[in-house]
Amino acid sequence: MRILHVFDHSIPLHSGYTFRSAAILREQRALGWETFHVTSPKQGKVAAAEEDVDGLHFFRTPAIAAETPVIREVALMQALEARIGEVAAKLRPDLIHAHSPVLNVLPALRAGRRLGIPVVYEIRAFWEDAAVDHGTTREHSLRYRLTHALETWALRRVDHVFTICEGLRADIVSRGIPAERVTVIPNAVDIESFQLSGEPDAALKARLGLEGKTVIGFVGSFYAYEGLDLLLDAVPALLARQPDLRVLLVGGGPQEANLKAQAARLGIAERVIFTGRVPHGEVSRYYDLIDLLAYPRHSMRLTELVTPLKPLEAMAQGRVFVASDVGGHKELVRDGETGRLFRAGSAAALSEAVGGMLAQRGQWGDYRAAGRRFVEAERNWRTSVAAYRIPYNRLAGIA
Repeated sequence: MRILHVFDHSIPLHSGYTFRSAAILREQRALGWETFHVTSPKQGKVAAAEEDVDGLHFFRTPAIAAETPVIREVALMQALEARIGEVAAKLRPDLIHAHSPVLNVLPALRAGRRLGIPVVYEIRAFWEDAAVDHGTTREHSLRYRLTHALETWALRRVDHVFTICEGLRADIVSRGIPAERVTVIPNAVDIESFQLSGEPDAALKARLGLEGKTVIGFVGSFYAYEGLDLLLDAVPALLARQPDLRVLLVGGGPQEANLKAQAARLGIAERVIFTGRVPHGEVSRYYDLIDLLAYPRHSMRLTELVTPLKPLEAMAQGRVFVASDVGGHKELVRDGETGRLFRAGSAAALSEAVGGMLAQRGQWGDYRAAGRRFVEAERNWRTSVAAYRIPYNRLAGIA
């Protein structure tokens, strides 16, 4: 079987989106399928029209110069449609598999219909909800409603829909899409690529001033929906019961300046360490410094519907964590078994959950073991990717 994937962006860029994409491609190839890969202009400026990265060959679409909203999106889709059509006409895939956002599936549909190739759409999050988090629109605005309608239009016209979790599947079915045309490909982890947590690097620990400290941490991108502001709000109460506590924030992103200002305003700047972004190969060294991870996501449509990768990665590494009880977390975390959930949006509940976990260190081994068993049995990429087989075979005419 030959599948042409259409991505917003890909490796070598680092994001949850690119890591999921690469994992899917490798596992599909392990099944004996041929995969080909086109990226949209949002990959940015690239050195060549084609590029090999980590054993995967990508057909790049040139970046566009337009910056005016709407004109920019139309230009992006026109450029992407031309690139998909060019590659598909040459390779003649059995199907075209477009991944979020909707700006990718509309060009894929046009190219696919012109060439007589089935098109499937994989939704990882709705474009309108992502725009709310980025602050470019608000729920129920005209732009939000138009984008929602555009997503629904596309969903009704593709040959099959894939999505990453049950929350998104329920939303898709509520738009009038027959349930049998929607398949969940759950977020998962490559067990072999995750080592169980190791001993802290003494030199790094000393350099960051964490010797003899209890460390609560987060590793990733600092987006508003991650709720890191809530974590900082909880720190004064945590310090009252755990004076040696430090917060380690590894990464960067749109909220970094706001978080630093908040730490200063709360008088906890010396207790919060911002490392900045670190090389991907160094991330595990920083994870090893953290006693307890925190995933305090705020409740909004995006976090209620979408399951994140981070808790799964934490379980694969045998790490303990607390997480807010948004829908995306509740679909992954078994409260009191693989992690601890707390009421979303409540600094007091977060403080109580962290304090409770720190007071129960003797039970952390049970959490680690349960989390590792869960990802090994249920959330590995081999199991997830196998769910593509039946819809793919039907569309490709394979018995």
